[in-house]
Amino acid sequence: MIIALLAFLGGVLTILSPCILPVLPFVFARADQPFLKSTLPMLLGMAVTFAGIATLAAVGGAWAVHVNQYGRVLSLVLMAAFALTLLSRSLADRMMRPFVAMGSRLSASSDGGAPETSVLRSLLLGFATGLLWAPCAGPILGIVLTGAAISGPNTQTTLLLLAYAAGAATSLGVAIFAGNRLFTSMKKTFGAGEWIRRILGVAILLAVAAIAFGWDTQVLTRLSLESTNKLEQSLINAINPPAAQDASMAMSGAAGGSMAGQNSMMMSSQAPHGLPVQGDFPALTSPGPWLNSPPLTREGLRGKVVLVDFWTYSCINCLRTLPYLKTWYDKYKDHGLVIIGVHAPEFAFEKDLGNVRSAVADLGVKYPVVLDNNYDIWQAFNNRFWPAHYFIDAAGKIRSHHFGEGDYDEAEHTIRELLTEAGVKDLPPDSRAVAGATGIQAAADEAHVQSQETYVGYERAANFVTSTKLVQDQVAAYAMPPALQLNQWGLEGKWLVDREKATLDSAPGKIVFRFYARDLHLVLGPGKDGKPVRFRVLLDGVAPAADHGVDTDEKGNGVVKEQRLYQLIRQSKTIGEHTFSIEFLDKDLQAFAFTFG
Repeated sequence: MIIALLAFLGGVLTILSPCILPVLPFVFARADQPFLKSTLPMLLGMAVTFAGIATLAAVGGAWAVHVNQYGRVLSLVLMAAFALTLLSRSLADRMMRPFVAMGSRLSASSDGGAPETSVLRSLLLGFATGLLWAPCAGPILGIVLTGAAISGPNTQTTLLLLAYAAGAATSLGVAIFAGNRLFTSMKKTFGAGEWIRRILGVAILLAVAAIAFGWDTQVLTRLSLESTNKLEQSLINAINPPAAQDASMAMSGAAGGSMAGQNSMMMSSQAPHGLPVQGDFPALTSPGPWLNSPPLTREGLRGKVVLVDFWTYSCINCLRTLPYLKTWYDKYKDHGLVIIGVHAPEFAFEKDLGNVRSAVADLGVKYPVVLDNNYDIWQAFNNRFWPAHYFIDAAGKIRSHHFGEGDYDEAEHTIRELLTEAGVKDLPPDSRAVAGATGIQAAADEAHVQSQETYVGYERAANFVTSTKLVQDQVAAYAMPPALQLNQWGLEGKWLVDREKATLDSAPGKIVFRFYARDLHLVLGPGKDGKPVRFRVLLDGVAPAADHGVDTDEKGNGVVKEQRLYQLIRQSKTIGEHTFSIEFLDKDLQAFAFTFG
């Protein structure tokens, strides 16, 4: 119920977001019509269509993308016809009659036409608007969409998306009501009614052109969403303060797919010692396979203190927690601590056993790791974060949890308290020393991070700017604009962009990003045949020299040999805003996501 309320309130806030601008002309064109027979059906149609399409986009495959594309084309045609009927009756008569008839049925003008507005016509207009609306994905919509992607198609996913759309429809309804009063007063002036129709017709045609050519997204990427996102985060804090605090931790470096709702399992009750009981240890239901250990069970772990770590090997936030996890394992494994790494993949390549086995070996992880490719354990814990740590006592009760990076001293204190509670004596000194936190695994320089995780695939891409519109699931040629603003990025060359990545169709190809952080990482992979891909990195147009990352040399040269996260920049001096570019010299390169630290 709480997450549904959050979704609704997040939708209400879309009226303050720049992403609502392209559909406002469609909505306000009905401002002078009866609310119950025109405005309400249109808003209902918009909400239902958005919820349905968003559900398909979150859980469907390429077929869902194509359905959405065809629907958008039809909607643009209908909206253009509708606009022409508003501009001029004589112009409408000279248009192709089938399309004009469709547009005329959508247009229920107050000074002509049918005496009673058709509910069906308004509903159809709402369906078209819903297909064209692409709201900005702030913290609340991120919760809903990530839950949809992880949990798959279900009633809760659709209802939450419907709640979000209903919130947007509510705020638009209020705006239309205010607009109706304004239009009514203006119509009292001679001739104003016809001029209002024509102005709305022009506005709709401009909106159709902007959406068709992708101008809307290119402009909107230049507008700040910070104020709206802060409002959404304050709502999360007000409604569920503990969850909100955890969310801000987990999303500080990896925004987007890390949070999908309230963790209802975390219901505290009083324990005999200081830490409360937050729930029972769920069964480890994933079929695996397991690495570094035979399969472990909840029953077999009774009497042990267990730390369950949800991670994935290309997640920079997860990698930065590994030095602490490995230190705790080495320090307390002979005193009753068991650490289990639950590897829940974010990208498809992270489901591959060979990739995970190589990463576990390369990263020096010695404790048990289980592949949770179907999110069985993830859902049993009702987890929503990468990384997430659950601390379980010897009696099989969850006593504490932590989402994201940081608070390592408190985490070790929890481990020691649970071991002491279990009767363990002669614990090692509480030195809190951590070895090996270097390279990619070194802690982020949070004071200088002004760039957030950015996905390259179109499903979660943001701030993408090139001279041409992003083409989904097809090879297209891209060129960079003359300049980028902070956190904008783009492609150059021939690329195929799908839901989760961009694949270079022919060499050379380039990715450019304007960023502000000490470290820049990029999740990359070679082609299907595994052939290495050479690349060259530049920082503000020159070789990075002393600012190169662990996966490049001073000249910026490097090679992609495997699917993983690559550290390409680590600034050694003054940290500021820079333009990063990476040129790939071989084709079939796969690029997934940027992260910063």
